[in-house]
Amino acid sequence: MHSSTRKLHLPLIAALIALPVASWSQTASSTASSTHDRWLHVRVVSAQPKNENVRINVPLELAAVVLNAVKDDHLHNGRLRIDLNNSKDVDIRAIFEAIRSTKDGEFVTVQSNDEDVRVAKQNGYFLVQVHDKNHGKKEQVEIRIPMKVAEAMMSSANNELDVAAAIRALASQGDTELVSVKDEEETVRIWLDSKNLSD
Repeated sequence: MHSSTRKLHLPLIAALIALPVASWSQTASSTASSTHDRWLHVRVVSAQPKNENVRINVPLELAAVVLNAVKDDHLHNGRLRIDLNNSKDVDIRAIFEAIRSTKDGEFVTVQSNDEDVRVAKQNGYFLVQVHDKNHGKKEQVEIRIPMKVAEAMMSSANNELDVAAAIRALASQGDTELVSVKDEEETVRIWLDSKNLSD
C-alpha cells in the first residue's frame, strides 16, 4: 500500500487496539450513555495469500469513557489541544464555517497523470476522494465526514478540538461508512453501525 495511505490508517488501528487496554473502571458518563449501541468498525483485508486480516469492533460507549479518562498535555477531558490560531496565516475556523454554511457542491477537482482528487460537500457530508494512479497499485481513498461531527469537533473555544463532542455527534448518525481505502494489496474500511460484529 502507498506510504501516504499507510500513515492514514495504521495509527488509527493502533489506537483502537489500545482502547480495551486502558482503564475500564471509570463510571460511564452522560457522554457514554448517548453512544449506547453504536459501534465503530475497522476492517483490513489483505489480498496477499499469507498476510493477516484485521477486524476491530469498538463500542462508542467504550471510546467515550476511555477518552474522558485520558489526562495528557494535549488531550484532557475529551478535548485535544492544538494550535488552530497559528496555522501560517490560515484561519481554520473561518474556512470550516464557510464550508458548513455553503450549499452542497464540488469545491476542488484535480486531475493529473499521478492522481485524481475531489473535495466536495454533499448530503450533509464533507467528502475527500483520491484515486492514486501511480506506483501501479491504483489506490482509491474515500473519506466521508458527517458535517455534524466536524461541527461538534470545532465547537470548542480557543485552540481545542472537542473529540468527545464529535463522538456524541457520531453516535447520532445512522449507519455510515467513514473511510474506504482500496488497492491491489489490501482493502481498509472504517464504518459505524449498531452491530457488535463486523461484516
